[in-house]
Amino acid sequence: MSYAITPPALVTLPVAGSDALFPVGRLFCVGRNYAAHAREMGASDREPPFFFMKPASAVLPGGGTMPYPPQTSDLHHEIELVVALGDGGSVYGYGVGLDLTRRDLQGEAKKAGKPWDMGKVFDHAAPVSALVPAAAVPSVDAGRIALSVNGELRQEGDLAEMIWTVPEIIAELSRFITLLPGDLIFTGTPAGVGPIQRGDRLDGVVAGIGTLSVTVA
Repeated sequence: MSYAITPPALVTLPVAGSDALFPVGRLFCVGRNYAAHAREMGASDREPPFFFMKPASAVLPGGGTMPYPPQTSDLHHEIELVVALGDGGSVYGYGVGLDLTRRDLQGEAKKAGKPWDMGKVFDHAAPVSALVPAAAVPSVDAGRIALSVNGELRQEGDLAEMIWTVPEIIAELSRFITLLPGDLIFTGTPAGVGPIQRGDRLDGVVAGIGTLSVTVA
């Protein structure tokens, strides 16, 4: 096959305990899926779920070092459980993710009634840990989810506090779009989101899934 231009490299995630790589398709993110976070963002406790997207190119596989993104002075952290979809709409596995946000750009766009894609979409905006196959995870109905910045606990919650469960999120999203193998779903973040600076180290954990560490260069 002859391409008009060189195609971009396939984005992949490591799989825990395996040499296999998981090919990443699209990223769907659920907004305000923890009641306390919904309140801190000025919303009510329970609303129908809404979704936004990030491209696969925003993934930072396995975490590591990322540059502070351009055009912002208010970069925020959001720790999340990530669901990776396999064949036939099944759940392949789970990971720990960060939905990084240029909060100032997002806020300005909201005030102007404009799309806030650029608040969410930039290089390395979605660090994700190695994936744990679903067969090795007894349940994601409950379990601690937390994030520390430079050793200071910033976010802490429980997966049981999600307003919309993983099956409900998948079912709702499937009403709008055909989900495909390789798609990732970021399931929302607990309360405590806040700014991070150059030089900060972020350490996230989801009980039963794993950890994720990111340093902002």
